[in-house]
Amino acid sequence: MEYFAQQVFNGVTLGSIYALIALGYTMVYGIIGMINFAHGDIFMIGAFIAMIVFLILVSLFYSVPAAVALVVMAIVAMLLTALWSWMIERIAYRPLRGSFRLAPLITAIGVSIMLSNFVQVVQGPRNKPVPPMISQTFEFYGVVVTLKQIVILAVTSVLLGIFWFLVNKTSLGRAQRACEQDPRMAAMLGIDVNRTISLTFILGAALAAVAGTMFVMYYGVISFSSGFIPGVKAFTAAVLGGIGSIQGAVLGGLLIGLIEALWSAYFTVDYKDVAAFSILVFVLIFLPSGLLGKADVEKV
Repeated sequence: MEYFAQQVFNGVTLGSIYALIALGYTMVYGIIGMINFAHGDIFMIGAFIAMIVFLILVSLFYSVPAAVALVVMAIVAMLLTALWSWMIERIAYRPLRGSFRLAPLITAIGVSIMLSNFVQVVQGPRNKPVPPMISQTFEFYGVVVTLKQIVILAVTSVLLGIFWFLVNKTSLGRAQRACEQDPRMAAMLGIDVNRTISLTFILGAALAAVAGTMFVMYYGVISFSSGFIPGVKAFTAAVLGGIGSIQGAVLGGLLIGLIEALWSAYFTVDYKDVAAFSILVFVLIFLPSGLLGKADVEKV
């Protein structure tokens, strides 16, 4: 029983990272109906920025408290990654918003390749190790819990709470929901649709940057290709929970993390990705809109 509880906790930790990334997918899709396949690489850029900031802090100061380092890493990564995402939306996506549906999709794939190759050229193709930041562990009834896992769960919970408040209780959230329902009518009512979409990209990138910071802290290694698999898993989580549903993105991320952890614990680790995608296919056969998604109603 302790082993099962251990793997559940590990799965929830991993799923929290997926949930933060998945929110970016589901927000952009909810407003403009576009799958931003470059979002995984935005996550990777955020992780690299966090790593660089940490190395700079360590080189300038002999001993930096882990809490201070993490806060500085997350803030800088959020700001710079949000800037990257804003530029990508402004240059690559906005001019194609009124074109045929495949154009933004192809552009997103091109942006993803461009970002990964840019990081490969700048940082090199090898894995970049990061010195351990937090090493404390605790044991509760036979379950080993690391301080890193507690930090990830706490940060994710706080950010999800802030994000829920932002979407449901602020003017930006009302503008996002209006643009999701009918962008033209929202523009007629005085909502700046372009600004709302740009802010949505910025928010999604900021959450991905925090996920990248947590990824670097948890695994201690990053490479130019580290955005692909987590990006695909987060996209799978968004689809599993119901693309366009914020609660669905969180639920899907946790489920994908749990499936991976439990499959790796009781079966071979080589097929954990197959298990996650098989569950997705099984769910979509019976629930095409995902677990919490709503069926699209075509307007005529």
